[in-house]
Amino acid sequence: MTRPKRPAARLLVIAPDGRLLLFRFTPDNGPAFWCTPGGAVDPGESYEEAAQRELFEETGMTCPIGSMVAVQQVSFTTLEGVDVDADEQYYVVRPQDCTVRIDGHTALEQRVMQSHRWWTPQELAMLDEPWYPENLIALWQAEVADIQA
Repeated sequence: MTRPKRPAARLLVIAPDGRLLLFRFTPDNGPAFWCTPGGAVDPGESYEEAAQRELFEETGMTCPIGSMVAVQQVSFTTLEGVDVDADEQYYVVRPQDCTVRIDGHTALEQRVMQSHRWWTPQELAMLDEPWYPENLIALWQAEVADIQA
């Protein structure tokens, strides 16, 4: 049986000081994990349009979407229990106002995305829970090299 394709826009939301926003997911079908904001591209939507929509829905932010910095193919089981092959495009977002508002979350997101945090690479590397994508620190550090220098 062929797994459904799931195009998705993921966001590296990076604060002016270089910290990265991640949400903690607590799914019914597995252990907790941390992940970047973002989600599936809706029918008729471009990846960039999905990135803008997901940014607002998941964080309440309305700042511009930056450049695409990575494309990754991953297979996983969604929070709804569907096995998918995802084509994920990662975009950088650099908000000036880092206030996160979650009032745009869907009922599912309200249930499984109950916390968020701004991380440094060092803090994330010490975390004992999984985070995704697995190469997140490398993607992120490439985008903040000028801040850390």
